[in-house]
This record gives sequence, structure tokens and C-alpha cells, in this order.
Amino acid sequence: MAALAYLITFRCYGTWLPGDERGYVDRRCNIRGHPMLKPNARLEAAMSRAMKQPAEVLEAPARAAVGAAIREGCVREAWVLHALEVRTNHVHAVLSTGVPPERAMVALKAWATRRLRREGLVGDNARPWSRHGSTRWLWSERAVHDACRYVLEGQGAPLSS
Repeated sequence: MAALAYLITFRCYGTWLPGDERGYVDRRCNIRGHPMLKPNARLEAAMSRAMKQPAEVLEAPARAAVGAAIREGCVREAWVLHALEVRTNHVHAVLSTGVPPERAMVALKAWATRRLRREGLVGDNARPWSRHGSTRWLWSERAVHDACRYVLEGQGAPLSS
């Protein structure tokens, strides 16, 4: 049985490093419901020093470009985009598609990156997104509804695109 939709979340590069005071996950504890790892200032400092570029923060023109690219890509692929929120440091999308969620996330990031580069909002060699992200499978209409509500209403005050 296929999921009705997916909640896909990905972060901008360098905006939530391992060790962060908000807590973090790694490959071993990245399981829904599993507690986050405790902050670790030394680890965060080491990860910050290892960054290959400054953290990527999306200002209004970049947020608008990312949103437009994702909306256009979903139309082109005939994916149903139920909800989308592009924030300064992450993107949430609730969508229905016939491809696995990881593949959908790769496509969303690629569409957004191409648009950001085309509009001169990131450099040709910049990596705007962190590695991977989160893919939650939504099995019921209620789960899709709740995910859309979270994306559209649970992110704090709306940002002007």
C-alpha cells in the first residue's frame, strides 16, 4: 500500500549543525519518536569549523524563487502539492507523488537550486541545502490534513515572500 502523501522537510546548509543547542539527530537516532541528542558545544564548534561555505539563509527573493520552482516542478511532474512553506532556514512540503519520498526530495532540492542559481541568488558552486532531510509517510487523510496544518500554521508568523 502506498502512502497518500509525504511530508518532506529539508534544511539550508549550515543552519542546524550536529551539537546545536536545540538538539540534533544523527544516522543512529534518526527515528520518529526517538529523543534528540543533547546539545554538545564542542561538537557544534568542530562542525562549524568544518563547513565548506557560510550557512545559507534564504532572504525574501530566495524564498520566492524556491517556492516558485517547487510549485512549477510539481505541476510539470503532475505531483499534488498540498502545502508548501519556505522559511529562512528550511523548506516543508506536503505532496502526493508516485515516486519514493527520497527521490521527490532530491527533485525539490534540484529544482530550487537551479532557480536560485539562474536568478543569481546563490553562486554556481554554492550548496544551498544540507545533506538529506526528513521524509514522513502520511497514510491517512487525517495525517495529510494535520501535516498541511503544521506546514501552513505551525511555523510561526508567515514570512513575506
